[in-house]
Amino acid sequence: MSPTPPSPASSHRVGGIVLAAAVILAGLWVLRDFLPALAWAAVFAIALWPLYERLNQLLPGQSQRLAAPLLLTLAVTLVFVVPITLVVIQIAREASVLVPLVSQARKHGIPPPDWLAPLPWLGAWLEGWWRDHLSDPTTAEALLGHIDTHTIAVSAREIGAEIVHRLAIFLFTLLALFFLFRDGISLMRELLLLSDRWLGDRGERIALHMVAAVHATVNGLVLVGLAEGAVIGVAYVAVGLPHAVPVAALTGVLAVIPFAAPVVFCVAGLFLLADFNVVGAIVVVSTGFFVVFVADHFIRPVLIGGATRLPFLWVLLGILGGLESFGILGLFLGPAIMAALISLWREETEPLPAVAPGERVSGAQMRP
Repeated sequence: MSPTPPSPASSHRVGGIVLAAAVILAGLWVLRDFLPALAWAAVFAIALWPLYERLNQLLPGQSQRLAAPLLLTLAVTLVFVVPITLVVIQIAREASVLVPLVSQARKHGIPPPDWLAPLPWLGAWLEGWWRDHLSDPTTAEALLGHIDTHTIAVSAREIGAEIVHRLAIFLFTLLALFFLFRDGISLMRELLLLSDRWLGDRGERIALHMVAAVHATVNGLVLVGLAEGAVIGVAYVAVGLPHAVPVAALTGVLAVIPFAAPVVFCVAGLFLLADFNVVGAIVVVSTGFFVVFVADHFIRPVLIGGATRLPFLWVLLGILGGLESFGILGLFLGPAIMAALISLWREETEPLPAVAPGERVSGAQMRP
């Protein structure tokens, strides 16, 4: 018997799938340089959507479509652009001072700082090493001779170009965020319709799990990290650490990244120790490790894993693996991808609630 030829409808469906896949791949290729910006805009939109809905309720009906997205996008701009601008200005000032300092050090050497010798245990050894290698102009020239002021200037220009590029990507992120806020509801309807057409109710459940993972990750990483910085900042102020507020802000920002906050409060502890404030150093370091331990082992697993039914191991692997694969953006994409994988696993291994024929699965019926 000769094989049955495929029906025209089946051939058309296969051709449509191939065409759709080709168009999607071509679109991703065209947008490849802007995909991180679009992903960041999606993360911001998901994280700030409850605030956007509250803002919509406060504004008059006719101005909601434009005013609410614009106000919230401007708020995000101020939160990120102002600190980055201040940091860039400070780096530019330091770079202008660095070149003459290197030239001066190569000619006359670098005297050891006054605070080096009083350091306990290692102070005398460090001061001796400094005098042998940096104070003498000959040894300083041998150590710093490979540092060329022209190279520093070129590197500064390259860093400036990279900052401009990143700023352009960030501006595109803000533009995409504005349109996600403005057209988010209609976009969600279209995505749900597409999901139902291609994947059925399973696609909607997976999407809800991924959105919940992004929400939980923002709460578990960003908000908890900022809270860590605030609590440890109280210890900074209590022991009299200079510039306690900026150091606390830096601690909170780095606390978003797992295992990064100890770098800041340990350096602060060393500074206090060099200033003969042994009690203050012990208080800062012990408080920092206690706060980080509680946050990483109790609060974050509950906020992230509890909202998405992810075990702590998968939460940690999603965060660290995402950070390794996608950079800072992976802190949010990693748990979302893990939530999708676990959701698919549960779809295949756990029985779903019985649903009558023709009845749509509601949000209350979906597993969180």
